[in-house]
Amino acid sequence: MAESSVIDVAEAEGRTLVATAREAIASRLEERAPRWPAAGPSLSAPSGAFVTLRTKDKSGSSLRGCIGRMSSTESLLRTVRDMAVSAAFEDPRFPPLERNELHSVSVEVTVLSPMRLIRSIDEIEVGRHGVLMTKGGHSAVFLPQVATEQGWNRDELLDNLCYKAGLSPAAWHSSDAKFQVFEGRVFEEGEQAG
Repeated sequence: MAESSVIDVAEAEGRTLVATAREAIASRLEERAPRWPAAGPSLSAPSGAFVTLRTKDKSGSSLRGCIGRMSSTESLLRTVRDMAVSAAFEDPRFPPLERNELHSVSVEVTVLSPMRLIRSIDEIEVGRHGVLMTKGGHSAVFLPQVATEQGWNRDELLDNLCYKAGLSPAAWHSSDAKFQVFEGRVFEEGEQAG
């Protein structure tokens, strides 16, 4: 089966996506109409995306919010706008972002390729693939960069997916556990990463 490819987003477009995410959050916090950056037609194609917010302090950076859609019928630009607001104000793991936090938060946008069902966990490439696991009524997802950031190997990635889904760590061994993989192109404030 052919590998899914990440939607083709140039670095300049990635900067526009990051600026759009920040503006969506800032305009809501500042209770004003948004001033959207200029965007070309290439960002009008539908695509899944995640917006991740991090705060930086002496010990490094900490997650402050992360919400996304695995796929979308909306344009990539609209998906990023919506997910930015959700990450800032609706992530149930964190209180809503406050105005005084805006300048201490960095914004990261991950544009997703289409998902692909895999038959064996041996197909998962840590650092390349994000993984969506479903088992029974439970599911969990990690973006491709999470395993690398955490220093996990494939088994640790799968154990942590199970934990995130509310299952025992070894639940991924079960025959009814299903996995889909995808790739992501990451754009961060201040620098662009591919």
